[in-house]
This record gives sequence, structure tokens and C-alpha cells, in this order.
Amino acid sequence: MTAKAEQKPLLRALGGEAVWPPPMWLMRQAGRYLPEYREIRATAGGFIKLCTTPELAAEVTLQPIRRYGMDGAILFSDILMVPWALGQPLRFAEGEGPMLEPLRDAAAVNALELGAVRARVAPILETVRLVRAAVDAQHPKTALIGFAGSPFTVACYMVEGHGSRDFATTRSMAFGDPALFGKLIRTLVEATTEYLLAQAEAGAEALMLFDSWAGLLPPSQFRRWVIEPTTIIVRSLKRQYPHIPVIGFPRLAGPLIGEYTQRTGVDTVAMDTSMDPKFAAGAVPPTVGLQGNLDPLVLIAGGAALELEARQILAAMRGRPFVFNLGHGIEKVTPPDHVAQLVRIVRAGG
Repeated sequence: MTAKAEQKPLLRALGGEAVWPPPMWLMRQAGRYLPEYREIRATAGGFIKLCTTPELAAEVTLQPIRRYGMDGAILFSDILMVPWALGQPLRFAEGEGPMLEPLRDAAAVNALELGAVRARVAPILETVRLVRAAVDAQHPKTALIGFAGSPFTVACYMVEGHGSRDFATTRSMAFGDPALFGKLIRTLVEATTEYLLAQAEAGAEALMLFDSWAGLLPPSQFRRWVIEPTTIIVRSLKRQYPHIPVIGFPRLAGPLIGEYTQRTGVDTVAMDTSMDPKFAAGAVPPTVGLQGNLDPLVLIAGGAALELEARQILAAMRGRPFVFNLGHGIEKVTPPDHVAQLVRIVRAGG
């Protein structure tokens, strides 16, 4: 790691240093709550077009950095760009969320095109290069975070074909046809690893794996479909880029957060909204960072409630490696002024 990189507060915290006040960024910090984002989105020609037009995606990534001075700039993209790159038809319907052609049998899994991934994500990698150049030149204390969805969560959308509260079809496949589901997961491990390595090569300074639906699984399945694939990916990343920190987000992992952290080898684990920071601090080794976990709804409320909740998290995390964040993505109705209030609270150290 270069001397310049070591000065970035986010990279210091992800590297195991108890930085105070803690560095901060917010999940989905680039998005619909910002008027400047809505202006670009209105003329971009669709969400996939926005994600695959480097100049626009770079601009959107940088908007919250200019507005708030966040310590992390997370690549503007989507976890479903991996199935899209594998050749699964994908569209984003207004008011309905992502829609994919459901993947239900061996023929559909066999039709996925691993060899096409690198070429199809080329525009996203160009976004990484553009953002890295911009932060280095204009925001030298901000670190660029690349990301992907973890295999189980991405598989949920690929099998179901859309969002769901329980992803029952996916979980039924995992129980009823583990050979087929395992083949899909192995395909996603390979594609996700290649995608993240390419982001690192293009300039990402940290990498994050989002497993938003991990908490739907019972412990035995959590270990098989969340911990094991994540472990393989992290090991592959560390072999080639040992200095690049990896953040894992096993949403709703509950008491399994400690086992997830120790077995996967992630450098930092992100806490969801339901996680008690004090429990996490006891379950996760003190050399491993924690990230989180303000409720996005209290950010909508703002005022005294926001100040109280943020200060409680800060108090629980003081003295250990920590990155302040939300426990899930920012909501589109969040007032931008409330984000500015949060930044002031965190910068003051509570």
C-alpha cells in the first residue's frame, strides 16, 4: 500500500486501525434521494444504460462525494450486472424493480456464458478507472469501493426472476436439487471473482460483497451457500491483491456473524440494522473491522432521533476498527439535509 493510500481514513480503518472520528460512507449514497442524480437518471435512457455509460456512472458515483465529502466512493452499478454479463435477460421495470428470465433448470444454468463476462462488464471497468482518476485528483482522502453481490443473493434473483420477501423458489431449489443449485453457485463464484479482480485491476481500493438475503437461510444452509462461496471468493481476491481490503455484508446473519467473519477472511463485516453493535463487537475479533449500522428510517426522521441513534452506535464502536454506515441502503425519500446532519455528527465523533 502506498503512503498516499495509507493516509485515506477508510483504508486505514479497513486495514484494522481504530480511526477516530471514524470514516463514513452510506450504502446507496448515490441515488434517487439526490436531485442531481434524478436529473441524470431522467435522460440516461434506462437504468442498465446508466450503469454501462462510464461518463454518467462516474458522475453519479462522485455526486455524494462532492456534496458530503464521504470517505468512500462506491461504484455506481447493481449486483444484477453479473447475471446480465452472464447472458441472463434483465430489465428494470419502473415501480416493479428488476425482472429476469427465471432460471429453473440445468439447461438454463448451462447456458450461462462465463467466457463473456469480462467483455460485457468492460464499460463498468471504465467507470472504475474514471472514478479512481477523479478521486485521486480532486478528493485524495476518498477511497474507491468496488462491489458485487454474493453468490447466494444473486442466485435468489436469478432463480426467482424478480424480487421477493422470502425467495421460496430459490430456497426450495437449494434444498430439493442441491446439485443444480450448487452448479449455479459455482458459476457465480467464478464470475464474481473475475468481476471483482477486474475492478481491483481497474483501480478499486476496497471491495465489498453484498449478501442481502443471507438471513433467509437456516444455519446449515447459511454455512453452505453463504460462508463457503464467500470464503472461496475472498481467498482468490487475497491471492492476487492481498493489500485490498474486503468488506462482507451478510445481512440478517444474527449470531452467525462471528462465524462468517472468522471463516470467510473478510477484513471488515457490515452490520445490518437489526444487529446490536455491542453483540457484534464481542462476536467479531477486535482486529476485524465493523461497519454500520444506522437504520435508514431514522435518517429520514432526522433531528433528535438521528442524533441519539448515531451517537449510540459511535459510543459502542469507539476504540476498534469501524466505518460508520447504514444498516441497509438509503431510502429515496431521505432529505439530503438529514444526510448532512449525520455527516456533522459523525465528524464530531458523537
